[in-house]
Amino acid sequence: MENEEKKILKISVRNLVEFVLRSGDLDNRRTKGAEKTAMQEGSRIHRKIQRRMGADYKAEVPLKHKVEEDRFQILVEGRADGIIEKPEGITIDEIKGIYMDLSYLKEPVAVHLAQAMCYGYFYCFDHQLSGAVIQMTYCNIETEEIRRFQVEKSFEELEIWFQGLIHEYMKWARYLYHHGLRRDESIKELSFPYPYRKGQKELVVAVYRSIARKRNLFIQAPTGIGKTLSTVYPAVKAMGEGFGDKLFYLTAKTITRGVAEEAFDILREQGLYMKAVTITAKDKLCFLEKPECNPDACPYAKGHFDRVGDGVYDILHKEWSITRETVLRYAEQHQVCPFEFCLDISNWVDAIICDYNYVFDPNIRLKRYFSEGVSGDYLFLVDEAHNLVPRAREMYSTTIYKEDFLLIKKLTASMDQKLSKLLDRCNKELLSMKRECESFQLLENIQFFMTGILSLFGEMEKFMEINEEFPDRDLVLDFYFSLRDLINIYDRLDENYRIYIELLADGRFMLRLFCVNPAKNLRECLDKGNGTVFFSATLLPVRYYKELLSGNQEEYAVYAQSPFDGKKRLLMVASDVSSRYTRRNGREYQKVVSYIRAIVSAHKGNYMVFLPSYQYLKEVEALLERTEKLEFTFLSQASHMSEQEREEFLKEFSEEREDSFAALCVMGGVFSEGIDLKEGRLIGAIIVGTGLPMVCTEQEILKGYFDDKGQQGFDYAYQYPGMNKVMQAAGRVIRTVRDEGIIALLDERFLKPDYQALFPREWDEYYQVKLKNAGEVVRDFWEGRSAEGR
Repeated sequence: MENEEKKILKISVRNLVEFVLRSGDLDNRRTKGAEKTAMQEGSRIHRKIQRRMGADYKAEVPLKHKVEEDRFQILVEGRADGIIEKPEGITIDEIKGIYMDLSYLKEPVAVHLAQAMCYGYFYCFDHQLSGAVIQMTYCNIETEEIRRFQVEKSFEELEIWFQGLIHEYMKWARYLYHHGLRRDESIKELSFPYPYRKGQKELVVAVYRSIARKRNLFIQAPTGIGKTLSTVYPAVKAMGEGFGDKLFYLTAKTITRGVAEEAFDILREQGLYMKAVTITAKDKLCFLEKPECNPDACPYAKGHFDRVGDGVYDILHKEWSITRETVLRYAEQHQVCPFEFCLDISNWVDAIICDYNYVFDPNIRLKRYFSEGVSGDYLFLVDEAHNLVPRAREMYSTTIYKEDFLLIKKLTASMDQKLSKLLDRCNKELLSMKRECESFQLLENIQFFMTGILSLFGEMEKFMEINEEFPDRDLVLDFYFSLRDLINIYDRLDENYRIYIELLADGRFMLRLFCVNPAKNLRECLDKGNGTVFFSATLLPVRYYKELLSGNQEEYAVYAQSPFDGKKRLLMVASDVSSRYTRRNGREYQKVVSYIRAIVSAHKGNYMVFLPSYQYLKEVEALLERTEKLEFTFLSQASHMSEQEREEFLKEFSEEREDSFAALCVMGGVFSEGIDLKEGRLIGAIIVGTGLPMVCTEQEILKGYFDDKGQQGFDYAYQYPGMNKVMQAAGRVIRTVRDEGIIALLDERFLKPDYQALFPREWDEYYQVKLKNAGEVVRDFWEGRSAEGR
């Protein structure tokens, strides 16, 4: 077989050494200062050290090495931090920025040294050198103190060592090669599993084209078009043509993960040879009541790394759809930590179904795919993409509370006086900010405060390393992590952020670094792959989502045609009612109740009533309870419902009844999206108000930010997010092409041109109603439906 024809299997130096060299227990008790290299801060230190070096120091040198096998090549690639070329020989420099006191470091960490040795071997191989000095440079981020370890290695030593490393990896490489051949073969024959619905084929083609061109795509996909299959199928076809090698299906909610699993199952029934794993949150994948990942608390953590490889190899050869239940079963069998086991499985499968966090959140993202210097032929399918805006803002923002500094001082005072002084210093800084703050205040600069935080964090690193067990250690550890977040987010600060302080209603004082526009941070992850498809039934207006999810208005966008017959839906807009704050009074609540009664009693069935807030819901509930001879049964959403309570609530829609049933819910709450009540289990949604978020500090900061940029601040902060909630609530009614039902928008503001401009295309026809004729319009609609059915 000619070289050009050989399949190339890529792996990064870091992933190779970490995979092969790990052994022993899983143990998270230590903060592992030496190993937990800092993220943003680490790269800043790298650049600083590199700039200080002489002219003979080459920084960030990309290196790769091919290992030839009979039928494939393994391409190991990475980037050496520095290579020093002197007449007497070369030195390979690997830099790690850490928070740990360097005096605790007696020798380099094995995986760090192994990375440097790989680069040493590659460089000597490429330049026919007889050997190299391998240097580990550790730098304390706070003090910038440096400690170096050096070891001299001949080319022969490096070669024997590297061959041993690759030998351990070879059975896995063979698996990937043979699996890849069968997968690509099966994709060639794969056809779409059903006859295309109206608009579906165009959608499939658009997804395939955008991936083939390495472009991002935004899709407004009306409910009922089958958006999951319409995106998964073309993405899989693109993988078969070599446009991607790993597919990430990203969701905001557990329920949509099930839909994605189902899509892969359907394609497998058509002959697709592809493995997928669903990554579930750690607390849902733990055998213990509370995850405690150390060998003393958990038998699965003890010796985990000695057994996990066999477990992964076993599951890969026996399973296709690797769900939470499958992971738990095999983890029990092989006595390994289910969560870490699940992450390792993800290395070897074709598709990963997971929450947004595992790709975007700087604390949770899968380092094996998204850490600095690591990228791949990834394809991203982002489901319910409208949810990514608030979620991403949260991921890239951070908050600290003044009161926590005093609490941690109280818990640690007797153990470390230096720590107490540093906590005091930061607390005093916050106290002086608090004195100048009446309610909330934007700040330009917190550099002086952050100097104190860096000193405090360095001391806490030492403290946690020395004190492995003491009362309330978990509280101190949480505080330690919140400081780490603060340092990492501070390093991201740019024009997309606002810093503010606020005195909260409960008396606490907070400092927040708020990411207003997360597009740049999201792009940092998305640019590591080949292409992204953002899709949702409510991605309007698309310019708003382009601005906040990718920052590029030139991205491709598609408005998929609805396959739904418009005659099966009645859209009504009320012209004599409003939920404006200024109109929230007894008379207006009574009018809303009258509308609910007129609509729900006009035709027997199940209805959802979406109200602007929990307080508003209680007002409506009280009036319904006082109503004599109410024509229907109703139930209200409670605040803070458990998963079981939510399931019980949804079961009410399957009950047989003699009269109608209405569920009172909060708009934008847990029942506003992600629930699927098909086949006549829900025939109407009554939506009270325009969904505008409550006026609060954060929304006002958003408004100010977009006003400053010359964009409509009110629209970005209030109107667009509000309209999204309205469309999500309305989307509960029509789930399949067989469904029929009514949507009633109870607010006169929906008749204004600026709101009508935000209506989806499917809402182009609507009835304008008043209370006196609402019931009659509903009855006429249902009579028309039953006449057509006869």
